[in-house]
Amino acid sequence: MLITLEGIDGSGKSTLMEALRFSLADLNPVFTREPGATWVGDAVRRAVKERLDPVTEALLFTADHAAHLAAVIRPALNERRLVISDRYTDSRFAYQSVTLEGTVPSPLSWLQALHAGWSLRPDRTFLLILPVKQALERIRDHSRREHFESEEILANVQARYLDFAAADPTRFVIIDALKGKEEIHAFAEAEIRRIVGWSQTSRRS
Repeated sequence: MLITLEGIDGSGKSTLMEALRFSLADLNPVFTREPGATWVGDAVRRAVKERLDPVTEALLFTADHAAHLAAVIRPALNERRLVISDRYTDSRFAYQSVTLEGTVPSPLSWLQALHAGWSLRPDRTFLLILPVKQALERIRDHSRREHFESEEILANVQARYLDFAAADPTRFVIIDALKGKEEIHAFAEAEIRRIVGWSQTSRRS
């Protein structure tokens, strides 16, 4: 089973991920992330830091995803392991579809076509939502923000996320990221345990 955590920068995904590492240890899950689970992530981080053109950036993110699937996710799923990823394809579709505006026609369709036929759909996606101004307050010092960590871009990215959730309500679980981190963690842990238990029961039926 593949579970993903999504949301704009500052939404609390990484905090939730770290909490789940401890509370779900008994399930022996594989915790991973995009970008950065493989060496290709180093190229992605360099592209973001150096602000390469958006097409190069998008293709590097896609290459990182392909390597991530091949090296981490598919092997774990083949072993029937629970996989929890901090960011996945929805991040790419949300962020790069915004940064590619004006560079390629229909950026979202272009990105989805790049992934067609070989990527994997998550079984469940937890989407953390909060006002962009609050998200920006949580992000590190303004002078060190990445180029996509601006109010306008993050607002558009979050709107994309909400569109994805509306189009695929059985996969997405929307979480109010303004709630306390303990409450968010308790809810996500309980929901993951419920989903995993349901999945195991289904396989036995």
